[in-house]
Amino acid sequence: MPGETIPVPRAPGHLPLLGHAVKLWRDPLGFLTSLRNSGELVRVGFGSLPVYVATSARMVQEVTVRQARYFEKGRLFDRVRPLVGNGLANSNGDIHRTHRRLMQPLFRQERLATYADTMSRRAEALAESWAPGQVIAVEEAMSAFMIGTLAETMFATDLGQAAVEGVRRDLPVILKNMLLRAASPRFLDHLPIPPNRAFDAAAARMRTVIDDVIVATRQAGTDDRHDLVSVLLAARDTDTGVCLTDTEVRDQVVTILFAGTETTASTVSWALLELGRHPEVEHEVVQEVLEVVGDRPIALSDIPRLGVLRRVLDEVIRLYGVTLLMRRATADVDLGGHYIPAGSEVAFSLYALHRDPSLFEDPDRFVPDRWLPERRTRLQREEFVPFGAGNRKCIGETFSWTEATIVLATVLRRWALRPLPGHTPRAAASAMAHPDHVPMRIEPRDRTGPRLSGTI
Repeated sequence: MPGETIPVPRAPGHLPLLGHAVKLWRDPLGFLTSLRNSGELVRVGFGSLPVYVATSARMVQEVTVRQARYFEKGRLFDRVRPLVGNGLANSNGDIHRTHRRLMQPLFRQERLATYADTMSRRAEALAESWAPGQVIAVEEAMSAFMIGTLAETMFATDLGQAAVEGVRRDLPVILKNMLLRAASPRFLDHLPIPPNRAFDAAAARMRTVIDDVIVATRQAGTDDRHDLVSVLLAARDTDTGVCLTDTEVRDQVVTILFAGTETTASTVSWALLELGRHPEVEHEVVQEVLEVVGDRPIALSDIPRLGVLRRVLDEVIRLYGVTLLMRRATADVDLGGHYIPAGSEVAFSLYALHRDPSLFEDPDRFVPDRWLPERRTRLQREEFVPFGAGNRKCIGETFSWTEATIVLATVLRRWALRPLPGHTPRAAASAMAHPDHVPMRIEPRDRTGPRLSGTI
């Protein structure tokens, strides 16, 4: 790397052998948010492993877009490889490009329309199952809904029940221990401590139950089946002629379950809580849904017309986004004048980035109006990357937004959910900044009342 380079500052609180792992264990979201005070690029110790953390939108764009060719998936993905194998989130290079081409048809518009019908039918059933005065744990209800919806679209209905039960049991355990595992020194991996035992056992059970579904699906035949497992088993890349092996199908299915459950469940849970706290915004959302859709089932074609609800979702995922992502440099890289040698780990937190006061005014407040078209600038679009950016952008982004919109619109036009006094939900670090517990009381929706003027 020619010329003089700028040294990368080390974050305060470093301990011998442990690095900053203790700070990450105790308050991961607070620690990651604090790193911007040390600079655009900061050295952090994951145990004895140095990690460079990009804290600014400019640096994140360098890693994910402008110099993405010099980076591959990093340590965080290595540590979850026992679960997701070489799935789309974990693979690199030619494997990633080929597998992404194979999976892209699963998320085309005609398939999304079919998925939307399933989501809408299940959302109607969920709303129908509630009763006035009932108290629910929203985070549990939304997690169960997302798992069930994914399972119905991924598995043939007569083969997938065991997989649904396995995912419902094991996925929360895996997500709870994932960040801790990534931030811990590697020598702790083999110690029989409770987080390791829980993660390893849950990952092994999930792999086994998905393997069983794949074997049963292949034996039953994939002709005329439209579930995701059948489509993946039958897929062939037109450029290379490559088909996925059963193991590769398993890795892709687990990856989709892993990525597509907590993200959407967490977003919808926070949205219901924030709307319960802000009834004037909730009123605007409900009025929009009634005007655009009325009482009929919500279809994919309705979603672009639900602009108020989209602004709510944008604001929620800004406030409660992905906790940590990592990349590994495959060559020496210059990041803003800082020399990063090949093999180095570079991390970034979308949760912390999207709460940067230099990017977003009053960043800790729920303000959906910041996403009005006239206020959503080009620069802001570069700063707001909830599903990543560049060639590693999440393939299921549209699926997730579709599901979140449909379940919120369906539930809110029928029910008002009100937070219970005595408990303030906290953001807990996992793959997302998910809510620890969201108890809410269900009340019948009063569709009358004055129409609020102005914007939200």
